[in-house]
Amino acid sequence: MGSAVKHQTVSYLTTSKNQGLKKIFPGKPRIAVGFASCGIAAGADKVMRALEQEIKRRRLDVMLTKVGCIGYCTREPLVNVSIPGLPLVIYQHMTPEDVVPLLDAVISNKVYTYKVLCRIEQWDHITKGNVLHYGSGWPDVPRYAEVPFFSKQQKIILRNTGLINPEDIDEYIAVGGFSALHKALTTMTPEQVIDEVAAAGLRGRGGAGFPTAQKWRLARKAPGDTKYIICNADEGDPGAYMNRNEMESDPCMLLEGMIIGAYAIGAQQGIIYIREEYPLAIKRLQHAIAQVRACGFLGRNILGSGFSFDIAMVKGAGAFVCGEETALIASIEGFAGRSRPRPPFPAEKGLWGKPTNINNVETWCNIPVIVSRGGAWFSRIGTENSKGTKVLSLVGKISQAGLAEIPFGTTLKTLVYDIGGGGADGKRIKAVQTGGPSGGCIPSAYFDSPIDYESLTSLGSIMGSGGVVVVDEDTCMVDTARYFVDFTKSESCGKCTPCREGLKHMLGLLTNICNGNGNMEDLGVLEDLAQLVKKASLCGLGQSAPNPVVTTLKYFRHEYENHIKARRCHAGACAQLFVAPCENACPIHMNIPGYLTLLKEGRLAEAYAFLLQDNPLPATTGRVCHHPCQSRCRRCEVDGTVSTREIHRFIADAMLENKKELRRVSPKRLKPTGKKIAIVGAGPAGLTAAYYLAKFGHHVTVYDAYPRAGGMLTYGIPEFRLPKKIVEQEVSIIQKLGVRFIFNTKIGKDKSIAALRRENDAVFLAIGAHRESPLRIQGEDADGVLSGVEFLRDFNFGKQVALGAQTVVIGGGNVAMDAARVAKRLGSEVTILYRREKSDMPADEEEITQAEEEGIPIMTLVAPQRILVSNGRVKGITLVCMRPGDYDTAGRRVPTATEQTITLECDTVIAAIGQVCDSDFIGRSGIALHRYGTVQGDPFTLATNVPGVYAGGDVVTGPLTVSEAMGQGKQFARELDKRLMGEDRFSSLFKKITYSNDVAVEPQGGPRNLMPTVAGDIRRHTFDEVTLRYDPAVAQREVTRCLRCDVKE
Repeated sequence: MGSAVKHQTVSYLTTSKNQGLKKIFPGKPRIAVGFASCGIAAGADKVMRALEQEIKRRRLDVMLTKVGCIGYCTREPLVNVSIPGLPLVIYQHMTPEDVVPLLDAVISNKVYTYKVLCRIEQWDHITKGNVLHYGSGWPDVPRYAEVPFFSKQQKIILRNTGLINPEDIDEYIAVGGFSALHKALTTMTPEQVIDEVAAAGLRGRGGAGFPTAQKWRLARKAPGDTKYIICNADEGDPGAYMNRNEMESDPCMLLEGMIIGAYAIGAQQGIIYIREEYPLAIKRLQHAIAQVRACGFLGRNILGSGFSFDIAMVKGAGAFVCGEETALIASIEGFAGRSRPRPPFPAEKGLWGKPTNINNVETWCNIPVIVSRGGAWFSRIGTENSKGTKVLSLVGKISQAGLAEIPFGTTLKTLVYDIGGGGADGKRIKAVQTGGPSGGCIPSAYFDSPIDYESLTSLGSIMGSGGVVVVDEDTCMVDTARYFVDFTKSESCGKCTPCREGLKHMLGLLTNICNGNGNMEDLGVLEDLAQLVKKASLCGLGQSAPNPVVTTLKYFRHEYENHIKARRCHAGACAQLFVAPCENACPIHMNIPGYLTLLKEGRLAEAYAFLLQDNPLPATTGRVCHHPCQSRCRRCEVDGTVSTREIHRFIADAMLENKKELRRVSPKRLKPTGKKIAIVGAGPAGLTAAYYLAKFGHHVTVYDAYPRAGGMLTYGIPEFRLPKKIVEQEVSIIQKLGVRFIFNTKIGKDKSIAALRRENDAVFLAIGAHRESPLRIQGEDADGVLSGVEFLRDFNFGKQVALGAQTVVIGGGNVAMDAARVAKRLGSEVTILYRREKSDMPADEEEITQAEEEGIPIMTLVAPQRILVSNGRVKGITLVCMRPGDYDTAGRRVPTATEQTITLECDTVIAAIGQVCDSDFIGRSGIALHRYGTVQGDPFTLATNVPGVYAGGDVVTGPLTVSEAMGQGKQFARELDKRLMGEDRFSSLFKKITYSNDVAVEPQGGPRNLMPTVAGDIRRHTFDEVTLRYDPAVAQREVTRCLRCDVKE
């Protein structure tokens, strides 16, 4: 290029840059509306119209423009405002109603605080010398880097998005646009450009991660005068929209990268293959191509360099297979999008038989930065083998969805929790699915893994184009695998048999499993088919299509087994396997819509009989169940969950008070079988097992170390939560079925497990977890240090419990809440200490609220360091102040100790940090134990390694809730009867009760009816029951609120 042409080009770029800067800094307030597809879908077009009308009406001297999307999709519509000399301020969730107060603030040089997100004082547009300074001020507004969603990102590809007008080439030039092209054409040979890309270590961002420079060299060295480059903009992964935003928000960046690439490869024509479902991206690319061509950056003899190149667009029909480069080429040529064998590779024989290089949008977008800043600069970002950044589409069950650009090597944990904010609605995240339909599902246990090509491959997934779908506890991994196989089967071109037929058969097996018709042999067939399809398919679609199946079988095999062995989908996604979402979430699988409907129809006795089919302790669980059913209640989406627990308490209480009706519906047993079963432990699991086994006609004997049945129901939960007479009444119903109780007998001491086995056809161990975990701190052996479980047991036994004037309770579970509330009623001033945040407390939310209402303060983020002792007695406790640290695999922040300590005066310390099983005697009997002392057993039959001995409840899982323990007791009874009698007789235990399946067109009953409670200032002085019962009219109103999700037709 001649010096005169060089000078002319520099002068033109300088002129355009100055023009662009005047538009970015117009010398008056500039209001820019985020106007990409996501913003428009959220209402940005309405905000823009409102701004136009109000500015015109008030004749304000304000510049109104549009920008692309900055990536924070959850907060759309976004509007940014820059006032000369002050920071640029980004506003979130904007509506037309916000326009007037926003403009009032702008013309007054103030911040509209109601919707403010953050401020930007300066912004580095990455290309050399292009840091824009907006101004300083407004320190109360969070800085951009202080917003969690942005704080761990590094914007290179998205450096301009949301800040410049994507339809104005001058603004692109103002922030360094086309300076890289100018550098390449005026100071670099094509080989030097490729060398720079090689030094950068850039790998293709379309999925495979092939070294970009290597592809370019192959294409450059290929013989022939005609060569093509193609941009694959056919973004086909569900939930992925990185490329769409890059094209909508910064189209000139893509074009500049393609022009530089064409120069390096020696191509004369470029094609952007874009899906027709992206109308805004198409429109802006067409506009940008026209502007770039008008500026002389496209066409003949670009910038006087002798290099000629132009770009055309081809619209694709959205076929997923056209993401594979040979299928894409076939589509451009007018043929069906089908892959072909390689070699020859496209670099040798591609479009129209000519050498062709294909890269995806994001790969091309990296080129201007690499040429501008140099390959060495770029290679310092990321990991050894994965250089630079990756734009990820973070979607699914995530709190903060959007586009996140992170350096390679950032962990999944950082992406999901620090950037994404964890699960939506506070739910536990189960896994992420990366790489689109051909990617794999990675469980939360592996979230410490870095995001790079090799790491994701080692986990069984792929990088893909950058889609990351977050799934939570409501997602079934079997159904997820089925969904993606269905997608890839539908999108298969059908050319090769392994992909076409293999995926069809895999889908059939997965569908059978989801419908409850699978068997364990299907899992082996699935694995074999997956490997066959991976190895024998022609193209990358088929080779990677089995990944969701392979990874879910590897990491979530227990979910497949639950579907097959138990016919249960714990996530509540496979509708054939449950009655309703609430029933599926219930640990004892109560048919909740059934008893609600029976009460609605005025059939109280039948409602109670219906309850007893699934729950032998309905009055008990109606008070103390942790009601997971309510978390799945779809009425929540209207005006709050149905009070399912409170209703079955109402039904049970009413029947327990009506002796005549109670006798009429009391459960009956089947004909005696002659089989004898011994149950060790009369807690919830043992009582439930005894109830069903007795109804099956077996002879059942329950042994317990204490003088009364109930376990923790009797000796752990205080009277004000669960009156003892309620437990006694429900136990008496079980006794009337013929269950024999032998109390004050400790198995392992008074009688051995071996003796029980000799005397019975089966033994069920349900001893519970009653031993407090130690604090392991100095001073815990002093007088005045009590175990929470022992304190409650002694109190419920009627023993005198000596408490001091000041009591601290350590822990955040239900035992801690119960102990604190009892201590308060005994006259001590009580403080609860918990080492995590309040939202992490495992206690039922109602128990926490009621404790606070009774005047019990809760100190969070403190951990006991040592107990202060004087003359052998507690005199205080020293606490370490904690701060929320990194996230654990369950999504909770791990408390991290600070250097700050607090000392509290107290004379009683109650430790309630968790319970363990006293299982030493079980281990001595030859039963296999886990390292933490719980019994090893089959999760479906509950069988141990000793024939005829079974175990369930806390002794297997660790501490469970009441209903969870009951669920294990019910499961054991059904499985044991099946083994003893050779058939599943469960349906014969109860008389069939029918009810109406009429469903109201509109939700009925109004908002949720809360249970009445005794006022906190009154109840803190009494042990009377705190939560009262529904009035019959209120109960009737509440049951009408059920949406009847069980009615499927």
